Amino acid sequence: MKEKMIEQYQELLTSYLKDKQEDQLYAAQQMSKWMLEQKIPPEEMVTIHAEAVKRQMPDLPENVRLSFNLLIEMMIGYGIALREHENLLNRQRELEYEIEVAVGMQQTLLPDSPPAVKDLEVGVISVPANRMSGDYYNFVNHGGGSLGVALSDIIGKGIPAALCMSMIKYAMDQMDHPLGPSETLRRLNTVVERNVDPSMFITMVYGVYDSEEHIFRYAAAGHEPGIFHRAKAQTFEDMTTRGLVLGVAKDISYEEYSLTLAPGDAIILFSDGVTEARIDGQFLGRERFKELVKPHLQLPAQQAVEAIYQDLFEKANYDLKDDQTILLIRRKS
Repeated sequence: MKEKMIEQYQELLTSYLKDKQEDQLYAAQQMSKWMLEQKIPPEEMVTIHAEAVKRQMPDLPENVRLSFNLLIEMMIGYGIALREHENLLNRQRELEYEIEVAVGMQQTLLPDSPPAVKDLEVGVISVPANRMSGDYYNFVNHGGGSLGVALSDIIGKGIPAALCMSMIKYAMDQMDHPLGPSETLRRLNTVVERNVDPSMFITMVYGVYDSEEHIFRYAAAGHEPGIFHRAKAQTFEDMTTRGLVLGVAKDISYEEYSLTLAPGDAIILFSDGVTEARIDGQFLGRERFKELVKPHLQLPAQQAVEAIYQDLFEKANYDLKDDQTILLIRRKS
């Protein structure tokens, strides 16, 4: 094969030295592309050129002949670098594929849409800062008109976060509901403590809305406190939350709280990426987030969370560094 390539290259070289035409240079480009596709290293290309020149010019001065040896030695380093580059590109393609698989897996872990519950509106939006998210939300049917709502923030990104997310979903699916918020978090803490690396932390808030009594009972594991909006008074209240993040220690108990919703009242849960968004060089914070939420609360729940996110995105100059998840549940008027 090498001998044939030398002959073809010699014919091309002879033709070019004689006619000096552009189409001969184009043919050289095509031959170069073919050599690259065949993974022929640069030093081999130079060797082929040297052999063709020696055959074309038998009386080539000895110094010129020797200069090809120097050039070939120099090209060996380029060839090694080229092969390393190709290996890196192949590895990157493999990683891209793995990430695509993980992104697809994450999407299957999230509910397709909020469930329909009597006298209750539910809206949710979750936007990753990068291709993969560390935020997770879920809805659990407790039966009898009760709905479980979970929002979690995995302190970590990428494939490890996706694996943690799948573990949490599986653990929740295996629980015998209805369980109260405190017991749900206690069991999840046991699973996380046993199975997740200590360097990763998982915060979560879990609540259950009773559509008959219109009571929202909830517990939190180190998660950003939600906001309770009273429609009649047009006021916001910070939800009380206490509890260690999941997986820090064994045998943790989580305190349970409750809120009674009047018609039009709403609960807004969110990940810390929302309040930590940078607006004019400063964190958005809870108070400014409440002001941002207020004008959109007259919209249907799903439209409201989408409008809140869009407003935040614009105010952050279209540059959000962390995952954004906003979940709104509202008792219908």
